[in-house]
Amino acid sequence: MIKPVFLSRPAMVSALGCGVHEHMSALLAKEGNYLTSSDYWVSGQSYLFGRVQSPLRPFPADLKPDFCSRNNQLLWHALFQIEDDIQTAIAEYGADRVAVVLGTSTTGGDENRAALEHGFIRQDWANSGYNQALQLMSSPADFVAHVYQLSNVHYGISTACTSGARALISAARLLRMGMCDAVICGGVDTLSALTINGFHALQVLSPGQCQPFTAERNGINIGEAAAVFVMTRDPTKGLPLLGYGSSSDAYHMSSPRPDAAGARKVIQQALHKAQLPASAVGWVNLHGTGTIQNDAMEALAIHSELGAEVSCASTKALTGHTLGAAGALEAAFLWMVISQQTNPAGELPPHRANALLDPELALIHLTGFQETFVADSPRIALSTSFAFGGNNAALIMGSNDANPDL
Repeated sequence: MIKPVFLSRPAMVSALGCGVHEHMSALLAKEGNYLTSSDYWVSGQSYLFGRVQSPLRPFPADLKPDFCSRNNQLLWHALFQIEDDIQTAIAEYGADRVAVVLGTSTTGGDENRAALEHGFIRQDWANSGYNQALQLMSSPADFVAHVYQLSNVHYGISTACTSGARALISAARLLRMGMCDAVICGGVDTLSALTINGFHALQVLSPGQCQPFTAERNGINIGEAAAVFVMTRDPTKGLPLLGYGSSSDAYHMSSPRPDAAGARKVIQQALHKAQLPASAVGWVNLHGTGTIQNDAMEALAIHSELGAEVSCASTKALTGHTLGAAGALEAAFLWMVISQQTNPAGELPPHRANALLDPELALIHLTGFQETFVADSPRIALSTSFAFGGNNAALIMGSNDANPDL
């Protein structure tokens, strides 16, 4: 068993709201559609999106323009929730021992749209206002390191829809190598015309609320979110990341490998690192995008590695697919569901869909309302993330014996 690392209470903002309690209430609610319709993003067509509706926290007055993107502001809005944890880590370990690893796929690219149009149409790049720094994939991590004056390593992970999960995996590796004593880690992505129209070109945007794993599934909803943790080796400061797995199929640019070989491998890796049998997993947060190919592959992977009885749910019908933030946001969902503080009764978020499991898929158990973890057993949950290029990741989190009140 690898020595676990520990994740602080998560900072979160998404279409479901801001903070742990608003997200937990939304996940357990019997009804609720948090997606909003918009015809802004795709010319002539309206789709549902998981957009953050609340006004975002203003940037510091003296922040350099290089960091002033909506993506970074969404991250900044979330960070205030763990400000005390960040400052405690800096005070305890030193600014040179706190690293930053953040996943993203959109970063601040949309802030340069007007500049690109100006440059291409007028052929006047000198006066276009183009700022490359805004769209660097490292921008969120660079921003956090700058604001908190951190001098350890800080970098971005951009592996499409596994970015947030892989940022947590990278953070765990940094701690285990002794390169730092704390890591600010997670993921952030905002709604972007580039990604939305890319998915539209692939014909995988759903005209309604997505219906993962049902015969009615016809595509995804896109969302935006930020989810961030402070990860340390200190068992008094969070819930343990027990195991993780990562792989790459290199099967196809946009389609998952149908036999689920890579997806099965990351689940096996995560269980092996955690030294747990498959039967120990009490809940699975599925990647569950609602596309025909992803759901078929993922159902096969879960059925093959965890069996047909483990409770499983996709949460993307509530948040939308938050792309580079999804792996971190859904790790935060694991944290909330496992935590005795936020979920004393051990309730499991139900799977959101209007129909039953597609009988053509491998058999899995989609969580219903009022299901709970098995009483008096450790709460252990797993999340999966899959991305373009056959990129796969899995995370396992569990109860904290050293601090059972968490």
